[in-house]
Amino acid sequence: MSESSSGVNTLTGSFPKSHSSHGSEFRVTGTPLSVDQSPDSGLVSTPLPSSRFQFALWHGLEQCDVTGDQLTCPRVREGPSEDELHLKERGGICLERGRSRRREEEGQRWEERLQENWENCLELNLSYQDLGDPFQQENFLRILRRLIRVEKLQLIDNSLTSLSSVRLPRCRVLNLHRNHLVCLRQLPKLPAVEHLCLSENAIGSLGGLGALGNSPLRSLNLIRNPVTFTQDYRARVFSCLPKLEVLDGIPKLPEDSLPPGLLLPETSRM
Repeated sequence: MSESSSGVNTLTGSFPKSHSSHGSEFRVTGTPLSVDQSPDSGLVSTPLPSSRFQFALWHGLEQCDVTGDQLTCPRVREGPSEDELHLKERGGICLERGRSRRREEEGQRWEERLQENWENCLELNLSYQDLGDPFQQENFLRILRRLIRVEKLQLIDNSLTSLSSVRLPRCRVLNLHRNHLVCLRQLPKLPAVEHLCLSENAIGSLGGLGALGNSPLRSLNLIRNPVTFTQDYRARVFSCLPKLEVLDGIPKLPEDSLPPGLLLPETSRM
């Protein structure tokens, strides 16, 4: 079983397409071996049946017409091995030998982009990706930047530190639970967000909260962030977000409407 560059496990039994692609170039290297321990074999190592899919890409499979907007929980593939990088570099050299080959590769990449079809995805779960190397992180951000129509997006437990370069113009529900965000300025641009979960991050101040003031944000979750210990925390949040109805799972209370600094000592302590 292998994983595609756009994050899809190769679960089908289809063969890789015959035309040149990243997946077809890589599938012949590092072949997994099994040991036939029958008496007549003499411990001969033979390739596993799944070895032909080791480096095959999702959209490099025959008779695979699944598009990105039909997926709900794709997986961003692991970083390329040294063999893959070597073949990729060698493939780059071959491209320079002729313009026709370069045009063929460009056309193929365009076909793959059309099949990924992230632009038409409305709901997506990219949680628990275990982004362990720059290759994965770059590919992950590439997918996010193409989600121009997504409305519900789950990005739980991805060790994300910043999404400020990403814009999600139609996203209404965003879940960033358990990441590594330290300030609200590291959020993506969210002009249409209504429900935002930022629990279990490392956000220590309310700086940048005003950027969400023009959005239709109705519920915000900052539980288990250091910022929740700020004096007059709830009053400050509601003063910045006039449309907010629920904070940390608690509906807006009468004292939340008081200007920060005017709360009674008992209320502030509570």
